[in-house]
Amino acid sequence: MQTAVQNNIASILAKNPIIPVVTINKLEEIDGIVHALLEKNIHCIEVTLRTTIAFEAIQVIKEKYASELSVGVGTVISSAQIQKAKQVGVDFIVSPGISKELAQELMDSKIPFIPGVATPSDIILGLQMGWNFFKFFPANLFGGLPALKTYQLVFPNVVFCPTGGINETTYPDYLALENVQSVGGSWMII
Repeated sequence: MQTAVQNNIASILAKNPIIPVVTINKLEEIDGIVHALLEKNIHCIEVTLRTTIAFEAIQVIKEKYASELSVGVGTVISSAQIQKAKQVGVDFIVSPGISKELAQELMDSKIPFIPGVATPSDIILGLQMGWNFFKFFPANLFGGLPALKTYQLVFPNVVFCPTGGINETTYPDYLALENVQSVGGSWMII
């Protein structure tokens, strides 16, 4: 079961080298945001849970654009959020961190997920849970490119999606790393 979930997140990341991290403040913003992404040939979106309408926005996006976008939910930090993500039928879950408490909930959801890590201890914890795909967050505060180059040597089987402080100028450098499959950010919708 865990292998299937890891394979599914691997597939999502492989198909989407750029994952827009989007905060939606008004439902009226959705069409403009989605059209801007599709015009840039981006077919993935991570809607953050930073507003009270985030899950409603996800439902709207799923209803209108499910055939054109993989729709994920980000900033997931609680069991209740995981359950709500299941209800709205997200394609993937992104968490800014990693914890033993949420690990079982994430695995039980059967939704592809990518937990956040920043330190070697975080990565080891994830590896012990059978995971090898991680969000490296916040990349800009935890060493960026040099850290990921070091992690490649220490954790050669780990794959990252760095997020945090990555922009239009720096994202190609991240994608050039052997252990980076995709990057997350908001520069493409500003």
